[in-house]
Amino acid sequence: MTATDQPAAEPPAPGARGPADLVVTHCTALVHDPEGRVGFAADRAIVVRDGIVAALTSSAEAARLDAVERIDAHGQVALPGLVNCHTHSPMVALRGIAEDLPVEEWFNDWIWPIESNLTDRDVALGARLACAEMIRGGVTCFADHYFAMESVADAVTDSGLRAHLGAAYFSSQGPEGRARSLEFALDHRGAADGRITTCLAPHAPYTVDDADLAAIAQLAQEHGLSVHIHAAENRDQTESSLARTGRTPIETLQRAGLLDEGVELLIAHATGLVERDLDVLGAAGGRVAVASAPRGYLKFAWDTTPVRALARLGIPVGLATDGAASNNTLDVWEAMTLTALVQKQSTGDPAWLTARQALHHATLQSAHAVGLGDTVGSLAPGRRADLILVDLSGPHTRPVHDLAATLVHSARSADVTTTIVDGKVLMRDRELLTLDVPRIAAQLEERLPELTRRAPGRRIQDYRP
Repeated sequence: MTATDQPAAEPPAPGARGPADLVVTHCTALVHDPEGRVGFAADRAIVVRDGIVAALTSSAEAARLDAVERIDAHGQVALPGLVNCHTHSPMVALRGIAEDLPVEEWFNDWIWPIESNLTDRDVALGARLACAEMIRGGVTCFADHYFAMESVADAVTDSGLRAHLGAAYFSSQGPEGRARSLEFALDHRGAADGRITTCLAPHAPYTVDDADLAAIAQLAQEHGLSVHIHAAENRDQTESSLARTGRTPIETLQRAGLLDEGVELLIAHATGLVERDLDVLGAAGGRVAVASAPRGYLKFAWDTTPVRALARLGIPVGLATDGAASNNTLDVWEAMTLTALVQKQSTGDPAWLTARQALHHATLQSAHAVGLGDTVGSLAPGRRADLILVDLSGPHTRPVHDLAATLVHSARSADVTTTIVDGKVLMRDRELLTLDVPRIAAQLEERLPELTRRAPGRRIQDYRP
C-alpha cells in the first residue's frame, strides 16, 4: 500500500448466519472508489457466501468468523479476476502454425483452410487447453467468438470459468447459419449455473452482408441479446469499405441498426477507426464497448485501438488477447502491460496510460465491455466472488515503491497463485484443480498431423481488406 492509498471503509460486521463458504485473509486488496478509480487497501479479508462477496473487511474481524475454507494470503495482492474480452479459445490448437505473415496470407492460405478441417473434438480439446491457460493467467471470464460453441460451453462448465459466448456467423452460411447462432444463444444463456452469458456473433461487416447485419440487430432487440463482432479491424479494412460502399465499417453497423437503442454491441479491435467514426460511436452512448488486443496488432503491423479518444466518449475499452493463432498467448496480464506501453507510444504522452488506468481497463472496464459490469470486475459486497491472488515476493517484483506500477510493469501472469470463480477455487498455489492439462495436451498432440493439413480445406471466406 502506498502513501497515497487509503484503507477501505470498514463495513458492518458480516452477519452470523452459519459459516462462510470461503474467507481470504491478510491480503492487500485492489478496490474501486465510487467513480471507478483504483486504490489499494491493506490487511483485508474477503468473505464469500453463496458465490458472492459478502464482505470486504479487516483480517482481524474475519478471524472471528467460522468458515468452511480459509486461504491465508499474507504478502499477496487480491485483484478482481481479469476478463479476456475477445478471443477464439479453440484456436490454441493452431498456436504458432502461421507466423510472420501479412494478415491476408495468414487468413486465406493458412487459417481458414485449416479451420474448415477442424472437428468438434479439436474444438473441444482446444477450448479446454485454453481454459487451463486462462485460469493459470488469472483470467476468470472470457468472451469467445467461434464455431462448434457447444463444445466451448462444455469446457466452460467443466473448468469452472465464467464466459460470454457467441456462435460465429458468416453470410456464406445462409439463413441456417444465422438460425444456429441464435439457437445457441437462446439455449445456453444462463448455463453452467449462470456463469455462461450469450450473444449473437456475426463475424464482421466484410463477411456478413448488410441485410444479415440488419437481421442480427432485429434479433438482438427481440431476444434481449448483445452482439459481438469484429469491425474496423485495421486501417486498410476501413479504406476498402469506404472505396466499396462509401461507408466505414462502423457506419455500416450504424446503418444496419446495430448501434440503435436496445442493442448492446462489443466491437473487437477498432484499430481502423477514423474521425467520423468517433461521432457515430459517441452518439451510441453506453451501448457500445471495444475489445483491444495489442499484441496481435504489433505482430500484424497494425495501428492500435485509440483508447484515449474512446475514453473521452465514455466508451469502455476492455482488454483481450484475440486467438492464440495470431496472438500466441491468452495472457491478459501481458495485454494490460502492452496497453499501458503502446498507448504511451501512440499518443506521444508518457503520462497516458497510467498503471492504475491499465488495472481499471483489465478489471472493471473489461467487465463492462462484456455486459457484466454490475456483476464482476471489482471486489465489493454483492459482486460475484471472481478474484485472483498475486504473489509479489519474487526478485522481479521487489522492492515495491508503487504497487500499481509493480503489478502492471513488473509482475507476470505466472505470479498468479490462486484463481477463484463464483467462490470456487479453480487454482490453488499454481495447481489447477478442474482440468487435467497433460491429458488434454496429449490428446491434442495426437491430432497435430491433421491440424497442420491445409488440403482439402477450403477458404471459409476470402480476406480482402
